[in-house]
Amino acid sequence: MTQRSIAHFCKAMICFFVCTLSLNSTASAQKEITLEDISLKGTFRAASVPGFNVLNNGSSYVKQETNGDIAVYDLKSNKPLRIIFDKKNNTFEGTAIEAADFSFSADEKKLLLRTDAENIYRRSVLYKVYIFDIATKSLQQLDAEKVLHASFSPDGTKVAFVKNNNIFYKDLATGQLVTVTTSGAQNKIINGNCDWVYEEEFEFTQAYQWSPKGNYIAYYTFDESRVKEYTIPYYEGKDYPRNYTYKYPKAGEANSLVSIHTYALQSRNTVAADLGTESDQYIPRIKWSNKDDELCIYRLNRLQNQLDLLLTNAQTGQSSVIYNESNQYYLEINDNLTFLNDNQSFIFNSEKSGYNQLYKWNWHTKQLIPITTGTNEVKELLGVDLSGNKIYYTATDQTINNTFNVVDLNGKNGKVLSLYTGSHDVTVCNGFKYFVDKYHTANQVPIFTLINHKGKTVRVLEDNNKLQKTLAEYQLGKVDFMTIPNAEGISLNAYMIKPANFDASKKYPVLMYQYSGPGSQQVINHFPMDNFWWHQLLAQKGYIVVVADGTGTGGRGEAFKKKTYLQLGKYESEDQIAVAKYLAQQSYVDAARIGIWGWSYGGFMSTTCLLKAPEVFKMAIAVAPVTNWRYYDNIYTERYMRTPKENEKGYDDNAPLSMAKNLKGNYLLIHGTADDNVHLQNATEMSNALVNANKDFEAFYYTNKNHGIYGGYTRYNLYKKMTAYLLKNL
Repeated sequence: MTQRSIAHFCKAMICFFVCTLSLNSTASAQKEITLEDISLKGTFRAASVPGFNVLNNGSSYVKQETNGDIAVYDLKSNKPLRIIFDKKNNTFEGTAIEAADFSFSADEKKLLLRTDAENIYRRSVLYKVYIFDIATKSLQQLDAEKVLHASFSPDGTKVAFVKNNNIFYKDLATGQLVTVTTSGAQNKIINGNCDWVYEEEFEFTQAYQWSPKGNYIAYYTFDESRVKEYTIPYYEGKDYPRNYTYKYPKAGEANSLVSIHTYALQSRNTVAADLGTESDQYIPRIKWSNKDDELCIYRLNRLQNQLDLLLTNAQTGQSSVIYNESNQYYLEINDNLTFLNDNQSFIFNSEKSGYNQLYKWNWHTKQLIPITTGTNEVKELLGVDLSGNKIYYTATDQTINNTFNVVDLNGKNGKVLSLYTGSHDVTVCNGFKYFVDKYHTANQVPIFTLINHKGKTVRVLEDNNKLQKTLAEYQLGKVDFMTIPNAEGISLNAYMIKPANFDASKKYPVLMYQYSGPGSQQVINHFPMDNFWWHQLLAQKGYIVVVADGTGTGGRGEAFKKKTYLQLGKYESEDQIAVAKYLAQQSYVDAARIGIWGWSYGGFMSTTCLLKAPEVFKMAIAVAPVTNWRYYDNIYTERYMRTPKENEKGYDDNAPLSMAKNLKGNYLLIHGTADDNVHLQNATEMSNALVNANKDFEAFYYTNKNHGIYGGYTRYNLYKKMTAYLLKNL
């Protein structure tokens, strides 16, 4: 297929889907969405392109087949070339290897096969791990037990992993197992893996890294001895529940003491990095420079408004500051730091201009060069092509869209590579020769396209034509984007889903949905929107659904996002109330029937809105809400609120617990009993406050379910319960 014919194909698919939506109220589209469609049947599940890995040769890629085989395909023609792992003919002690995930060694001679996944928290997963030699077809087990974070050394001769809070590596040629650390102890010392709060809030879990040439392993040690414990009971049909106890530092409480170490494989010596004299601080990232013995360490103060980058010698542990940045509010951490070939400069991102942009910093000359500028914010640094001197990234476009872009390392010759307005989720293939662009909008299913480094289409990987045809059978309300003014006259991004048979002469009840957390965005031109299918179900039942991003949300610059500093819940709730009042003035809205719901931070918001504006909201549903920020973890909470001791008024004034007496509307409170993130304590304390205020409400708890409340029929039951409550009370 030529470039021109592929472009015509993409345009035709877009036109087809938009036309499908425009005809959804005709007699040919009679099906109604059911909860079974959403939660049990997977009727609206979009196809993807999982396991798409371009090989080093740049002309072929690898994917895992549905039968478990791992096969190689030609990149341009998509013809199968060979099978490199045949599941049926590769067993270990008579057991077939069902790989949940796999990865290559750098030379692509070996595979790391991960099986029998066992989730611990949100990001950490235990696996049984096997190493497969592609040439010899030999298979060996890494360890008899499940392990964390198995990874090849850069030369592919060793595999490191974490087990029982200690780090090990295995020499694949000799089979020798080498112990790197021995101090690990449950709920005391962790090596090579994050403690709970680092995993949740700094969003990483593998706490060790191979050096570029594999001569060193840099790793974290968490001493969590002084961190207070939290216990979750699991009800498993026995006379007594099983108690799970872990370390969870709440706002104002002590954190783990974190140290960074470098282990030399040849000498087997370990050196501690010099992190300075302060111990009450965070080390949110480590990253090797291009030199094998040079480690960069992020040092962030407890208030999270002062960041230092330390360059540390792996042999001596000596450190020096090569960059620092401060902020009057807080700084956010990501993985964008990229060292350049000159070994004296790097690419990073910052909000120092008021908007998130890319910069180049030379720590020898102290020269700072802006790479990107303007009010469109960099969303993701996809990578830096050091050989081609190019930076690839995505950026916002009019806040709700994003674009795929390339720019030179000096900030010149910037170019937008994406062709269509909407959302572009881009994955870098090996060597920056190819990219997978997942293009979608609110009213169009995803199209996955393989493109080259110039933005030219190689071929369409997945068009989701099957889902498009399925959607043509249903009555769907179109997503309409709009802006709604808040009380200060600032326009808030919003979207509305109306019933497909909407009649402007009638009055409709409205359900508002939001998340509202700092830097988050719900109003994005992508597919599907959060809780999209349930909201479409409600639209079929005669409800209008409205989602608005208020003050504190992302994509609009630092001032808008960080206005909520020290007062989480104040401006966000005021904006949602303003949106509700605006909607109440519309001729097609039943002002007496406006409700709001949310999950997690969104549950905190829905509860707050119902209690602050009982004359505006008739009903609220809160799933797993925070009800007092004192109960939440310290890294997240203190980033935005400081400690309770420093900001007592900010904590108290915006806590739903302190507003229980205001309840007038209908309130449904839902929580999982095994929520390790937002503890059940939030719901039980809220229930207690409402009872003490003599208020009627409904509550439901999901046994042994975590913050996601899923598994088996759980989600189906949850949405069935919320649907029934909403139909009765709104």
